Amino acid sequence: MTRSNARELAAHLIYELDYTDLTPAQAIESRMERGYYDALAAENEVYADRPSKKQMNYITACVTGVAEHAEELDALIAKYSIGWNLHRISRFTKAALRLAIFEILYVEDVPTGVAINECVELTRKYEDAEVVSFVNGILGSFARSLKENPQ
Repeated sequence: MTRSNARELAAHLIYELDYTDLTPAQAIESRMERGYYDALAAENEVYADRPSKKQMNYITACVTGVAEHAEELDALIAKYSIGWNLHRISRFTKAALRLAIFEILYVEDVPTGVAINECVELTRKYEDAEVVSFVNGILGSFARSLKENPQ
């Protein structure tokens, strides 16, 4: 499994948390349960391989981190999605954006450009072209603001 696939699994879990009352740990445990995970492989090729221990650590850190920083991440999405109400953004797109912004801010071994590109490609897989451009614009504006105002 590649880091991109691990990122996609993390986005699926972040998305799932929007629909359930599960904690990040409970969501990860239920999705990674062998029978459930293997059944998902028939629906989506990203589940063909199981994550390594290193990839599971990354997935867990991202899903937990996004949940812990959800308010901050949503505020940043809202700030840079000019003219859009956060509730108009699809839950999957919001999950992908949360993950990308979390990686940019908190995951040291993920360069900003990689986080943006991976989010754009992930969005391209699940959304239409208009949404892909929207996501690229939000993340581009966010990244430029970090260069202009380093924290």
